[in-house]
Amino acid sequence: MLDDFPFYLGLLIIILLLIMLGNKIKVAYPVLLVLAGLVISFIPGIPTINIEPELIFFIFLPPLLYEAAWTISWKELWRWRRIITSFAFIVVFISALSVALVANYIIPGFSLALGFVLGGIVSPPDAVSAGAILKFVKVPKTISSILEGESLLNDASSLIIFRFAMIAVATEQFIFYKAAISFSWMIFGGVAIGLLIGWLFMKAHKYLPTDANADIVLSLLTPYIIYLAAEEVHSSGVLAVVSCGLLLSNNRHRFLSSRSRIQGVNVWESLCFILNGLVFMLIGLDLPQITKGLEGVSLLTAIGYGVLITLVLIVSRMISSYGAVIVTLIARNFITVADRRHPGYKTPFILGWTGMRGVVSLAAALSIPVYLNNGNGFPQRNLILFITFIVILLTLLIQGLTLPYFIKKIKLPNIYDVPREEAYHQIRQELAEFALHYLKTNYDGQVENNTSLQHLIQKWEQHIKGIDDESISQDLKHIYLDLLNQQRQWLINRNKEDQTLDESIIRRQMHYLDIEEEKLRYL
Repeated sequence: MLDDFPFYLGLLIIILLLIMLGNKIKVAYPVLLVLAGLVISFIPGIPTINIEPELIFFIFLPPLLYEAAWTISWKELWRWRRIITSFAFIVVFISALSVALVANYIIPGFSLALGFVLGGIVSPPDAVSAGAILKFVKVPKTISSILEGESLLNDASSLIIFRFAMIAVATEQFIFYKAAISFSWMIFGGVAIGLLIGWLFMKAHKYLPTDANADIVLSLLTPYIIYLAAEEVHSSGVLAVVSCGLLLSNNRHRFLSSRSRIQGVNVWESLCFILNGLVFMLIGLDLPQITKGLEGVSLLTAIGYGVLITLVLIVSRMISSYGAVIVTLIARNFITVADRRHPGYKTPFILGWTGMRGVVSLAAALSIPVYLNNGNGFPQRNLILFITFIVILLTLLIQGLTLPYFIKKIKLPNIYDVPREEAYHQIRQELAEFALHYLKTNYDGQVENNTSLQHLIQKWEQHIKGIDDESISQDLKHIYLDLLNQQRQWLINRNKEDQTLDESIIRRQMHYLDIEEEKLRYL
């Protein structure tokens, strides 16, 4: 392990450089990482990376899902709940069914149960890939909300399909009523466990004498504990983590201090940044090992199967996307929908084309055991792994590279959005009016003798009048940044000149300047 340590350090450096390159050339970094991993894997002498299959889900999935649940808007999730649930459950099942039927019919030795194993693995689109692409192009808020909501739930639905299919392969039977009971427990039990343990963690944050560091450590432990607890009782660990994340996210201001919230965001963004980078790099690095394990199937034939399954997934999702719109247009005559206007043909096309596969598909494929409980080898394991790799690679390359072009080319209608800058300034003014009213109502008797309070009231009065000292022009931002840098240099020189000056005082002032610079991001 120690002999390979320089290799792992180099791998992290390569990941960082490729992500920076992706941001520079405006290409989604998952595409670059997969290709880089593929190239690196063919370099002679590269260490073989082996991760225990059962650890794949536990290492990567809980924190990534938990962070996603913290960042999503519950209001948007609830508003678009029908289209989100249809994509996350119905479309995923249709994709898995399509793959199962085609694989069973085309691939020799592929039973229907094995087809559903493969279908459960490759049916969920990857949110990270879509999010990396959407950073470079503007899309209506409705599309980003639907994709974010779908990504939270489609992992659960696909893994449920995967689990049932694995049981069918191992036992060579499928008992419907037992599956229905197990399915219900996985969904409702997972949600209940997530909410219960989430509530306990919320109370722990609130009533234990924690500081920012302790709060962050607790938040890092939370998704792993919840996932493990749910999986131990055979419910859905994915739904448990997601439901807990949504609960804590929507109550964060009740049990976390401002310092814990600010520092926690930075820690979690860095952690998920590294985890996502490692996963996509692993996808490329694993190919030679997977290829060596192919038995009874030529490499060219296996590639053909991968291309076929990729086409099935793309077509089935595209048809399902337009089908969901048609169903919604019919259903709006009988039920209340989020928006009764016709979305046109462009929005469903983008939703259908945003079907890149990634983290969950890789984790699910690698989690397939080498041997069944009876000691026999798992049938078609390496072929399933290889097809999964081809699907991930092709969807990232074909859909990932063309999605920005399609978004720019078809000019999506912005029928659901209100101008964000206008809404932002309106909320700021209403907030200022509330602040001024509160100060004058509750502290009116202290205004006359408190100069600081008078200045605070004047500040919020300026907000209401539109004289906003925090909404500054780009030119002034550049001037202020220059000033902050000069102030830092002055502090550095002052610290060097006075050997008796306590350096903690200088660092405190430096921290204040950093906060001032960070504020510019929100102005």
